[in-house]
Amino acid sequence: MKELWTEKYRPRRVSDYVFRDQSQKKQVISWIKDKTIPNLLLSGSPGIGKTTLAKLLLSEIEIPDFDILEVNASRETSIDFIRDKIMPFISMIPFGPFKVVVLDEADRLSIQAQDSLKGIIEESTSHARFILTCNTESRILPPLHSRLQHYHFVNIDQTEFTARAATILVEEGIEFDLDTLDTYVKVVYPDLRKCINLIQQNSIEGILMDPKVEDSGVSDYRIEMVELFKQRKIRQARKLLCSRARPDEMGSIYRWLYDNVDLFSNSEEGKDQALLIIKQGLVDHTIIADPEINLAACLTKLAKLQ
Repeated sequence: MKELWTEKYRPRRVSDYVFRDQSQKKQVISWIKDKTIPNLLLSGSPGIGKTTLAKLLLSEIEIPDFDILEVNASRETSIDFIRDKIMPFISMIPFGPFKVVVLDEADRLSIQAQDSLKGIIEESTSHARFILTCNTESRILPPLHSRLQHYHFVNIDQTEFTARAATILVEEGIEFDLDTLDTYVKVVYPDLRKCINLIQQNSIEGILMDPKVEDSGVSDYRIEMVELFKQRKIRQARKLLCSRARPDEMGSIYRWLYDNVDLFSNSEEGKDQALLIIKQGLVDHTIIADPEINLAACLTKLAKLQ
């Protein structure tokens, strides 16, 4: 079976990890030097490297595998798994300096589970550490948040994002057209993990193929939407979006519009106007009952920038 590129190109040491914030890098290096970590909350977009950094940290401070419990909190959201899995695990004597519980997507935990977890963290500081990752830090309850050192991961810019994906394609000997790669980037940015999976999935016989609407890795309409925006067919893109996007996707769509503002204007002045329109659209989204009407109004204003 062909090796997964997401694993093949995952950093193996902290020195290989690309930090956007140098103060965070210095802090991580000091933890490795001292062979210890505090209880941590790592927040940021999906696929940006939160879990990767957590694993690198544990590897470099030499925490035995027996002392690490990894849990995807999106699958274990209730208070029961806190009682049935986490408490028995941390009650055992560690083989190394302390036990470590890694909770991915901790923002999916129920209020009751978060409330229970804060007490456990406080009571087990002598022999256990907790690393929580989340996409939306505001969903972490303040009492739990206050018991963790918080580090937010800033998105890399699209140019660097594209360069990383292109580097992997070159390393793998894959021929590609920059415009084709740009479409993949715009569909999934800032999720680098998903981008790497997509370009591997669509690299056939040494060539990166054009994305098709049948691609299973992304929502069908998003590929078509990107192509319409790139062709400046914003009115058609508006009709597609409003007919296909689910209400629960609206927030991420505004984020996508914001990250891809260059699709609406080539000038800096036009981009600034587009950003203002999108920001206002997001504000209206939070206060207007009909998300489809609000999105249509936002896209209509963006179309006028052409």
